[in-house]
Amino acid sequence: MVRIMTYNTLFGGFDGDNGQRFDLQVEIIRDADPDVLLVQEWKGYLADGAKRLFEAERRLGRRALVAAARVTGQNTAILLKPGIEPISFEQDADHFHHAAAIAELRVPGLDKPLTAISVHLCPNGPHVRLREASYLVNHAIDDAYVIIGGDYNSVSPHDAEPALSELPARFRARYAGEDGKADVRTLSSLEAAGFNDIGFKLGGHQMPTVPGAAFQGSEFVPFRCDYLLATAALADQASNYRVLHDDRAGQASDHYPIICDVG
Repeated sequence: MVRIMTYNTLFGGFDGDNGQRFDLQVEIIRDADPDVLLVQEWKGYLADGAKRLFEAERRLGRRALVAAARVTGQNTAILLKPGIEPISFEQDADHFHHAAAIAELRVPGLDKPLTAISVHLCPNGPHVRLREASYLVNHAIDDAYVIIGGDYNSVSPHDAEPALSELPARFRARYAGEDGKADVRTLSSLEAAGFNDIGFKLGGHQMPTVPGAAFQGSEFVPFRCDYLLATAALADQASNYRVLHDDRAGQASDHYPIICDVG
């Protein structure tokens, strides 16, 4: 069984030089013990000689493959537990507001390579995210093992309508279409291409992933913002999907991490 986790860490768990949230995130990740960890918002992890990157690798006991977000600095990354062998790694900062990290991996227990992709889609509007999603659809190869995890900044067509009217207009515009309702085209387009929403497939889609308990009244109302999408061949082997929704995670980031097992 292979465990996959995705986590938007909110500035990598650091508030300036204060790493208290990072300390909590280390505990959460080590307790969940994913084989493949997809992270977003590793801001500052490549600065100052990549000191934070090396500290994270040491404390998490995992090798990190980092995609540098040239404009925003909100790097994405894929972290690998010992025994997971990278075959190739690409970073795409040309077609994504933040960067996409794309790794082909040799994973014990899987009968073919796994392509893992960490994404953080643009928060600035549905039209931008729809364009970003178009660069992911070619990965939807039915008989391949592909998983895309991350912060999609999007509402699923399978989920209840969030209370977007409670948000200030500048935040509401991030998620709403012209009719004022949640724009679900990003997730719909990826599902139409052949990706499976594991949370929905396994019945865990009613649990929101934002906002963390310590970040109420910010840019979110409760909804599922983070997803694990997989090709059919991999989604059919998925189990144990859950949102790590507890007090510790609610303090560690404005997003709750999600995990599932495959194989």
